Order: sequence, then structure tokens, then C-alpha cells
Amino acid sequence: MDMADRPAERLPAPGLDRAPIHAVHTHASPAARLHPAVERWIAAHRAEGHRCATLDPLGVADSVDARELLAPSAFGLAGSDELGPGAPAVLGANDVAALDHRLKRIYCGALALDSSALRDPTRRAWLHARLEALPPARSSTALLDRLIQAEAWEQFVAGRFPAAKRFSLQGCEALLPLLDALVEQAALQGVGELFMGMPHRGRVNVLVNLLGMAPARVLDHFDPDAPRPERHRDLVYHLGAQRSFATAHGPLKLTLAPNPSHLQSVFPVVLGMTYAAQQRSRAAALVVHGDAAFAGQGVVMEALMLSQRSGYAVGGCVHVIVNNQLGFTAPNPMDAAAARYCTDIARCIDAPVLRVNADAPERLAHAATLAMAYRARFGADVVIDLIGYRRNGHSEHDEPSLTSPRLYPMAAQRASVVESQGAALVAEGHCGLADMARHIERQRAAAQRAFAIADPGAAAEEAGAARERVAESAGPTRAALQAWVSAMTRLPRGFAPHQRIAELAAQWQRVAAGDASARADWCFAENMAYASLLEAGVGVRVSGMDVERGTFMHRHAVWHNQALAGPDEFLPLRQLGALAPFEVVNSPLSEEAVLGFEYGHSVQRPADLTVWEAQYGDFVNGAQVYVDQYIASGEEKWGQRSALTVLLPHGYEGVGPEHSNAFLSRFLQLCGAGNLRVACPSTAAQWYHLLRRQALGAERKPLIVMTPKAALHQDAASHSPLDALLQGRFEPVLDDDGTLPDEVRHLVLCSGKLHHELARARAAQPEAAAGVALVRLEQLYPFPQAELAAVLARYPRLARLTWAQEETLNQGAWHFVRDDLAALAPGGLAWRPEARAVTAAGACSSQAVHRREQAALIARALAG
Repeated sequence: MDMADRPAERLPAPGLDRAPIHAVHTHASPAARLHPAVERWIAAHRAEGHRCATLDPLGVADSVDARELLAPSAFGLAGSDELGPGAPAVLGANDVAALDHRLKRIYCGALALDSSALRDPTRRAWLHARLEALPPARSSTALLDRLIQAEAWEQFVAGRFPAAKRFSLQGCEALLPLLDALVEQAALQGVGELFMGMPHRGRVNVLVNLLGMAPARVLDHFDPDAPRPERHRDLVYHLGAQRSFATAHGPLKLTLAPNPSHLQSVFPVVLGMTYAAQQRSRAAALVVHGDAAFAGQGVVMEALMLSQRSGYAVGGCVHVIVNNQLGFTAPNPMDAAAARYCTDIARCIDAPVLRVNADAPERLAHAATLAMAYRARFGADVVIDLIGYRRNGHSEHDEPSLTSPRLYPMAAQRASVVESQGAALVAEGHCGLADMARHIERQRAAAQRAFAIADPGAAAEEAGAARERVAESAGPTRAALQAWVSAMTRLPRGFAPHQRIAELAAQWQRVAAGDASARADWCFAENMAYASLLEAGVGVRVSGMDVERGTFMHRHAVWHNQALAGPDEFLPLRQLGALAPFEVVNSPLSEEAVLGFEYGHSVQRPADLTVWEAQYGDFVNGAQVYVDQYIASGEEKWGQRSALTVLLPHGYEGVGPEHSNAFLSRFLQLCGAGNLRVACPSTAAQWYHLLRRQALGAERKPLIVMTPKAALHQDAASHSPLDALLQGRFEPVLDDDGTLPDEVRHLVLCSGKLHHELARARAAQPEAAAGVALVRLEQLYPFPQAELAAVLARYPRLARLTWAQEETLNQGAWHFVRDDLAALAPGGLAWRPEARAVTAAGACSSQAVHRREQAALIARALAG
């Protein structure tokens, strides 16, 4: 591949550990080696020890009896047996009894390794060696104090607002020190930015105790009488935050992404944010999941598979499962006997799992060390399964004993992790029982006092730092465009383009040269828009199914060599030598995870143009969560700005309901308070200017575009002269320049490709359609009221006003635009709609029926 064709350079994964693997040697010299039974016994612990581990604080999960599965006697060994003839010590043990004790401590304790998903023996050996080399775990007062803080926050909120729903962390307080340890280990591995997502449970606790949000600010969300200035701020357990840490290993910025109640939807968003940040720093992803959601929500599978693809991979993600052993109200127990776990979905990407008993917090640092080191060493995902319970049920409004009458009495009677950790410190001789009781009470009181301090009014913004702005720049000159086309069509030696690409390159050259017979089509316009942005220092990323070529042969951003020798691919836009990155990535067969990823990317790269294109517009249905909960409302709920561009091929052509309708009406229903831009460009020049406006405008908003499909790309009426690209700007309303205003009696307003069909029908029947003006609404939201009013004012003798749309009456734009149109109707005139009849499916699959319906619709619209 030519240097210019290489993907945009990305910083390497942080802190790659290239140290050699020091596994426990099970083979020595022929004269001094382990007995084969001992080797099998050790291997069994490594493979099956996690099934015998003491992981469930409540002791209700099914497990396997190590005395049966891993007993020395099951391998024909006795405790007094030596390990082999002249064999060296293994794990400091010289006989079977001592080795049995050490193996059980390492593999069957409160921290267990499940490496059964790993097909790579090198990775398994690395994990076993690291686990076996860990020092014995020890309790500490620092760890105890952190657990006290987590517990004290829950008790403080419960005391102040007993009816508040906060999704308590009680029963899994160990999450807080685990996150502490992961932050430290990430910094140790060279990570400068850590992006995190998490569910409701424990989120408020983490906001206060890890991310430093002012307690008073959080408490305001629980107070029903608190006068908050935010009109539409979200629930507190949906909010995000940022905090910079000065760790012992260097600075690290932690970003918690906000998310809605669709819990796992934040997973691909975090991946996208991480990927975008890796262009500027060493960034990593940390995602906290609930057990039932991780196992049950389809976006998890999509995101896991997406994370393995070039163009989306982030060098591994660390997953933490807050394992409640309950999914909402139904038990979700582990079944070690059958080797079934909520983490099994991660087997599809060969991810190892570290299982930790949440009531053994002294093992958390070991889990964090192993997880972050594995990610850094192999650039791969790893899972920490933190197994606890929910002391208060699904939420504080729940009555958990209704559905779990045996489990919840056990949870209520169990000593808290603070008490058990204090007892462990006493047992280890750190202090006496009375001293420990006093210490715990002092720490609880200190935490409560800290939580009660009033908000100083300087709390960090929930949604992160201010976003970069880009001022709109002047358009390129003809000479600049000609230079770009020359560079983009100069093929490397040995590259044989497809005949269609050769014709495309020749067409581009004619357009750039000013050939009067050559007009700019949509492919040319889009590529030139991207070229102008790259030259202006604006990065461009285009992602989606088949976007390199384009589903309708409409982009051609990647050219493929038809010869057997020479470079495989040629990316025209990479030939410009621009410093700004250009990425075009064919996604896997996914809408939900990919759109979430691109939304996250757009949040982290606000000055770039981030584009997601659906293969067909209706495919966005599979990603509706991101449209509703993130793209349309993320700024208002969380202050999280995005300028994501969503391209949805839309238009009726007789190809069936699923490939006709991008559900424009749904997007328009989501519009309000200036949250979105919705456009339906009808010419290549408008498409060119729309993309440039989106990337260079100072105000950053998501853009939804109803893009044309094959019919319009083949429609010469939609192509534009080169001067239309070089001059002007995007116009939200296009007037009819081919009429005399004083002669117009009937004005037809429409959007998209329907305009060209109306224009052809009018030209074919000049007498029948005399006095008809055709005006295009290119931007539907924000509604261009002033621009449309100015156009209507040009027609003083109007007698009829028609809104025409090819969609059915219950879809399309009519129900959204009619109030704005009514306010602008001159002289008491009323707008009337012309559309297809109301249907449930929305479009037909017969081209013959489509042509009849379309002809009738056009005739009615022109007749008025």
C-alpha cells in the first residue's frame, strides 16, 4: 500500500508490556521433572478452579466441590507425595499437600480466573503466570476507609430523602475501590484519558466519591422542592462527569459518559469516544455493566463484535460486571456446575474473565492489575465479574422479598462489607476490636459531615469541557478544485481501475476543467466537499455498511485494483497531503452499535465531520435508541454536544416499504428547541454546500439528511454546474427561477426528488400547468420561515397553495410543516396537501403500481 493510502495514523496502545512470560515450569530435565499426574492436576486447577471458587457473598450460587473435582486423590496423588523425581519446587511447594494449599489459594479463592474462552495458549499461559506470581492479598485501613465512604453516602441519602430512588450500591460497595484501582493501573500503563460508561446502580455514589461532583448538587436532584434552573436536565443517575486525577504514575482524565435508561447503549458510545480521543492521546475504555443487561441486551453483542474491526478497535476494553445475581426482580444466579455465567457473551471475542467476591475487597487490586496489564499487553478485552448482591432490591422503591423470599432475608441479615473488612483487619492484628469500632464510627461521621457541606457553586460541569468551535471559511477557488481532482485521479504505478472508475475519473477531470457538457453529480460534489474540508484542517470520518463504494454507487471513496499486482486499494482523498485525517470505514452488519459509536466519536471530535450512513434509510430503525435518547436530546439532557451527520437514503421508487421510507416524520417529531437540523437537498450543489455548512458552521448540531437513492443519482436534473459549487451557499428554500411571478396563480411546495418529477411533468404539459410555480423546501428544521416568507412575497396573485409529498399522508413532512405554512399563507389562503393515501406499510413493492400512484399524485399537485 502506498504511504498516502495508509489509514490515518493512530497512537499505539498504552504501555505495551513486552516482558517475557514466566509461566510455572511443568517440565524440567529428564532426570528432574514433575510427575505426569501432578502436571494434569495443576492444569485442572488452571482450567477448572474458577468453578470451585468462593465467589458468592451470599453462598447461594451453584458451585463445584473442589474436593471432588480438584482433590489430589482424583489424580491418584496423596498429600505426602513428592512432585516428581528430583523435581524443583512449584509455587514454593515441594510436596502435594503444600502445593494443594497454594493452588486452592490461587485458583479457588475469592479471586478466580476463567480463561476457558481463550483459544490462544500464549495468552492463557501469560495470565496463569501473572496470577500465580501475585503476592498474598492483605486488608488495609485505606481500603476500609474507601468502603466506609461508599456506604456512608448511601446511608446519608437514605436519611435525607428516604423516598428517593438512587439505585444504591449497597451489597456491592467494592465497586468504588475497584474503580480506584483501575484508574491507578490505567495511569501505570500510560493511559492519559479513560472513558467510562456505567448503569444506574452505584452511579450516584461514583459521581460523588470518584468523580468529585458536589454532594449538594446531587442532593438537589433528590429534593422534590429544590428550585433547579435546568428546565430539562436529566435524572441524576443518568448524568456524566469529568475529573482529572494526579496519580502516582502521572495525570489521567476520567470521563463518565451520560446515558439513558437503555443501559447498555452507552457501551458503543464509550468505544467511539475512546477511538476519537486516541487521535490525540493514549486513551482507553472502561465499561461497567449490570449482569442481566450484559447478558440480555443485543447491543452488547454488536459492540463486542464491532470492537474487533479495524476502524472501530480501541486496543481492548476493560469490562466490569456489577453482578447483582438478580436481573430486575428475577434471580440471575451463577451456575458454576454447568459453567454458565452472565459473562458468557464475551466468549465470542475470546475475553478472559476475572471473578471477584465483592465481600473480599482485598482482592480488587489484584484483579485491576491483571485486567489492565492484559489489555496493555495484548490490546484485547478483559472482564472483571464483581459478584455481590443488592441489599435493597432493584431500587429503593422495590419490595424485593415479594419475588425473592429466601434470598432477601439472607441479604438483610448479612454483615456489610465494612463490618467484614474491619473484622479482617482485627484478625490480621492491625488493631483491637474496640479500636476498630471507633475507627469506623469516626470515618462514617467524617464522611457524613463532608456530604453535608453546601455546594460552593463551582462544581464541574456534568457534561464535560467546552467544545471547540470552527468558523465558517470561504469556499475553494476553481484552481484549488482543479488541483484536488488532479491529485485524486493520479493513479499509482500498477493500479488498474475498474472501467466504471476510469470513466468516473475522466468525468471528474472534465467537470474540474470547466467542460460545459459536464456537470457535477452527487458523487463529485460529496468528494469535493470532503476535499475542501480536509484542506481546511477539518477531519472527516464516514462509517456505515458499504460506505466506501456507497450502496447506490454514489461515493467511490475507495478504488480497488483490478490487476493482480500493485497496490490493492487507492483512496483519492488521501492523495491531497492534507494534515487532517480522512477515514472511510465499511462497518459490519450493525446499525445500533455503529451509530452509537459514531455518536461517541462526534462528541469527542466536535470540530470534525463525523458521518454515519444507513444502507437504506429505514435501517435506522435498528438504532432508534440513539436517535431518540442521544442524538435528539443529548444536548438538552446532559449538555453533551454532537454534530453527527446521519445520511438516510429516502425516496419512493416502487421497491417496497423497507427500502423507500427513512421515516422523515419521526425525525421531525423529535425536533424542538433547535436540537436538530433536518434537510432534504435536491441538487448536487446543495449537497456540497450542506456538508460544508455542517462542518464549518460555528453552531454544532446533529444533521439528519434525507439523501437520494439511485433514481436521483441517475437524474441529470439534479446535477449542478461547477460554478454552483464554487459560488453561493446552502439555501434552505429554492425558488422557481423559470416563472414570471405576476403570472403565477398556483404555488406547489415540496422537498427532495419529487421536485424534478413535478418539473418534468409541468414541462411536458405547458398549457395545463401554466401559472404553476415549483418551490423547494430544502431544510425542514429549523423551519426557514423568513426565507419562505420572502419567496411567497414574490407571488402577489396566488390563488392556490399546495404542499406535495410522495410519502403517505400519515408520514412525510406534512403534519410537521402545516402549522408553519398556515402562518405564512398570504391573503387568507389555505395550504392543501397532496400525498399518497394513508397506509400502514407506507410504500408498495410494484414498480408499475408506483408509477401509476406517482403519476396521479403529480397530476393532482399540478392541477391544484
